[in-house]
Amino acid sequence: MPATSPPRPANWNKTIRDLFQEMNAGLRTEIRQPEIDWAREYSRSLIPDGLRYPQKGDVYESLLDQPVRYLTAWRAPFTGGGDSMIHAGERIWIDSAPIDEKPIGVYALPIHYDEMEKRMVPAEERSAPKYNGFYLSIDTMTLLQKYKLVETGHGQKGEPDTAADQPRD
Repeated sequence: MPATSPPRPANWNKTIRDLFQEMNAGLRTEIRQPEIDWAREYSRSLIPDGLRYPQKGDVYESLLDQPVRYLTAWRAPFTGGGDSMIHAGERIWIDSAPIDEKPIGVYALPIHYDEMEKRMVPAEERSAPKYNGFYLSIDTMTLLQKYKLVETGHGQKGEPDTAADQPRD
């Protein structure tokens, strides 16, 4: 059984992103497990009660042009990625169930996968022999504030067929 972290300090106000920014700025040399747990707990505390959390099969539409983090998958023990832009009107879907009941972030696939992959992932990565696709990482509050839920129960990768585009009775 894994060891549990000590309780979060009352004045703790850092997210995981904050911790990594401190690393990149040279303000710290490591991030320990209790800090990761505290950052997750703090991030979760910022999400208001009563919101609908993202679920497997949800389709969201970006309300504006905005930055998005993408991750690349490889047939190797490695994950890459970078930052790009998602445009207003582009849709993403939650293709797997979030690990937590109240996730602070989710992974998603673009509905127009090939088009967004070509735009976001550099050609040299896409053409690498061990490249195995990409996906997006979006924090829950960004998803709830800057995207709108347009469909639930979606279940197909890539371009939806015409039946999936039709309203359900």
